[in-house]
Amino acid sequence: MPEPQITVNGRPRPLADVPARTNALDFLRGLGLTGAKEGCAEGECGACAVLVVRPDRAGSRWTPVNACLVPALALDGQEVVTAEGIGTPDDLHPVQSELAERGGSQCGYCTPGFVCSMAAEYYRPDREADGFDLHAIAGNLCRCTGYRPIRDAAQALGSAPASDALALRQASPAPGPAPTRLDGFARPRDLAEALALLAEHPDATVVAGSTDWGVEANLRGTRASYVVVVDRLPELRGLATDCPDLEDVVEIGAALTLSEVEAGLGDTVPLLAQVWPLFASRLIRNGATIGGNLGTASPIGDLAPALLALEATLVLVSADGDREVALADFFTGYRETVLRPAELIRAVRVPLPLAAHTTFRKIAKRRYDDISSVAVAVALDVVDGTVARARIGLGGVAATPIRALATEAALEGRPWTLETVEAASAVLAREGTPIDDQRASAAYRSAMLGNALRAWWFE
Repeated sequence: MPEPQITVNGRPRPLADVPARTNALDFLRGLGLTGAKEGCAEGECGACAVLVVRPDRAGSRWTPVNACLVPALALDGQEVVTAEGIGTPDDLHPVQSELAERGGSQCGYCTPGFVCSMAAEYYRPDREADGFDLHAIAGNLCRCTGYRPIRDAAQALGSAPASDALALRQASPAPGPAPTRLDGFARPRDLAEALALLAEHPDATVVAGSTDWGVEANLRGTRASYVVVVDRLPELRGLATDCPDLEDVVEIGAALTLSEVEAGLGDTVPLLAQVWPLFASRLIRNGATIGGNLGTASPIGDLAPALLALEATLVLVSADGDREVALADFFTGYRETVLRPAELIRAVRVPLPLAAHTTFRKIAKRRYDDISSVAVAVALDVVDGTVARARIGLGGVAATPIRALATEAALEGRPWTLETVEAASAVLAREGTPIDDQRASAAYRSAMLGNALRAWWFE
């Protein structure tokens, strides 16, 4: 097995002596690359953003990630570019130049992170010359409230020149995952090796995008006895929307990032297409995986309510083979699941055909990049004016994500009218066991539940 290393700004950097607990941000700053900063240590501010080469259908693409969350060892064999590698004071990159000329640098603390997120959008393969998706920088926080000049700088960017070295890099494939074995850390080469490692280390922490575990490590000082990274396992990265062997389901590999699922599915599953823009930020979705999001069993995760409404199942894999579990039966308590020792989520399956009418409603203090107080996902089939089938998933109102079974029963077999909606809304307001916490009161959560169907009806 070759010596572990990361290529940083074109230069190989050894990893052999890096502790498993070290995140990529601390590693990079230890190299003297101090442009990336720690602002929040939980992936909400983007001050730590760096670029990583990731696979793309046409070759590869520069993808921004939060360096404060990713273990440095998880980037073994990968190529990373920091703000220092994008341009220099003597040779500014167009992104840096526009930020400087338009007053977008402010105090400068957040600027390198903005540079990396903006550069990723600048080099996006399918970007129009006069288009810049401002959601690309939604995960970057400016504490000086100087968003207008930052926006102006972003919208002033033209096309990336074809001869640009960073643009040329995207024409070649991204490096493959490097199998890694170091003290307290392993990146297995395949699923069989991963399962063997989990059997050998029953207390191991399984990490993919590390958007949840990274927060635990940074803010709570949690340490893993052994880390097994599964984000690049080929057996966990399939996406089948028209597979002959799976004609009645859409199957999504558990190690696909949410950005990859979003791009791969497009509008195939409309309810999920409603979720993606409201799920954290692009920086988080570039790292977070669908399996990791469900495996953490958070009661306030946005994805579980939608998948509950879609009646999704999970394919769990161990040395004994696969077993399929309904998502509604997967959660057993607060942050607890039916996963057995040495077992992984291999895939998520969404049964077909899909419901004809769907909605996802997220109630939070901010429109984007925030944690839900309440999340409601609804999937309905209405035949000849009557609700033939209703499935409703809820988040933020119980110790686990739940199905609103009583409300489903109050809808099915009844005419899809305002009268039915009002009656069902009264039932929905009583679902779950909401609590008072820093995000919302129990009374507010119940009120938002009661309003969800009614608001959808009037829309």
